[in-house]
Amino acid sequence: MSDQAQKFKRFKELHQRDQAFVIPNPWDAGSARLLASLGFEALATTSAGYAFSKGKLDSFASLERSEILDNASEIVKATDLPVSADLEDGFGAAPEICAKTIRLASEAGLVGGSIEDATGDPATPIYELSHAIERVQAAAEAARYCPFLLTARAENFLCGRRDLDDTIRRLQAFSAAGADVLYAPGLPDLETIRTVCAAVDKPVNVVMGLNALNASVAELSDAGVRRISVGGSFARAALGALMRAAEEVRSAGTFTYARDAISAAEIAKLMAQEKRRDRQS
Repeated sequence: MSDQAQKFKRFKELHQRDQAFVIPNPWDAGSARLLASLGFEALATTSAGYAFSKGKLDSFASLERSEILDNASEIVKATDLPVSADLEDGFGAAPEICAKTIRLASEAGLVGGSIEDATGDPATPIYELSHAIERVQAAAEAARYCPFLLTARAENFLCGRRDLDDTIRRLQAFSAAGADVLYAPGLPDLETIRTVCAAVDKPVNVVMGLNALNASVAELSDAGVRRISVGGSFARAALGALMRAAEEVRSAGTFTYARDAISAAEIAKLMAQEKRRDRQS
């Protein structure tokens, strides 16, 4: 079995547990190394975190497929963990484009990824259901030959369409179309999450750190969630720490922020891993 096939097997098995696992979202190789050192079992890329690191908006207009996959490839190479990717809308409206994105993602070393039903057009923010289903079907067909765990996202709540019935209808249709994991970002509370989990037949991912929802891993597991991501919130937390440190220096002329900084020795230990592996190979 190839290394990528072994990672896929491990990643798939994580979703079959009775309790939820947390899949944090690094935005580059360095943050991936740090998260892997803390004992997480898988990682997921974040288009938002990557965009922030490049001084861009997290939008379809700002991000190209090639740069997202290059970033994902760097994260894959940084650790031995399975990595799933935020693949936006598949980088095109046509089903065949979504399928090609899955194939390219697998070639980059990824063992999973998500395709969303948002269009990027404020006038019509969500794909019509039949077209959204066709896109998932094409992606699922491509994923079967990789191997690749496909997550299908219903974006209603992120796009201002707080229609739970339609969201569930879409997730059920995406499951029937071949998606392995289902995801509706922006669900407002535990009861809504519980309703979604009970209505579908595939593992559900929930993102934390996105809105005011404050629930523990145990509470989300009890609601039926099987995977918990953090989206761009870790990247925003890191930028928040940077902003607070810079504001202290700029306004107070002091440097107490350094007390909370990770040590140079610890950073050196984390970042030296690749060189050690290269010398041994």
